[in-house]
Amino acid sequence: MVLGQHSVTDTYYEILRVKENASYEEIRASYRSSVLNYHPDKLQTTSERGCADHSMANKFLMIQKAWEVLGDAKSRRLYDTELQASRQDTGTAEDVSLEDMTVEDSGDILQLCYQCRCGDYFSVDSQELEEMGCPISRDGSGMIVRTSDNLSASIVLPCGSCSLRIRLFIEPDTMVSVG
Repeated sequence: MVLGQHSVTDTYYEILRVKENASYEEIRASYRSSVLNYHPDKLQTTSERGCADHSMANKFLMIQKAWEVLGDAKSRRLYDTELQASRQDTGTAEDVSLEDMTVEDSGDILQLCYQCRCGDYFSVDSQELEEMGCPISRDGSGMIVRTSDNLSASIVLPCGSCSLRIRLFIEPDTMVSVG
């Protein structure tokens, strides 16, 4: 998962108005109550068409998505893991852009590095970026990094030696020269 393709949003638990340790039954009851309040058929009879309907329809879709994730035990475990990881990713030493990285070409794989203050490096290679949804394509003496859905992304990278981490920001279609 690519971290950081985000704006500040509610968690699925907040959307369904339940605690994170809620039981399946509590989540299901809250989902059923919420879906009745925001169902599009109900909106057609109780409000005028317009911006309010669009907002209510979006709320209904968010409720549906929250239920799809939290109503299934396996997807809920995965979501909980990702939620915890995203909360721990805030402690970074600094924010870095792709332009700040040194790019080394070793044939099939490009290595992106940034020197840590301890002397070692933060690094990520083109294969790892591709697995995270940010494929790299070569363009002459440079490279272009793509992002999924053409949105900005960020990745937290640990130092090879010490406990520091940086957040690497990736803007869509960023062109970087290969050295």
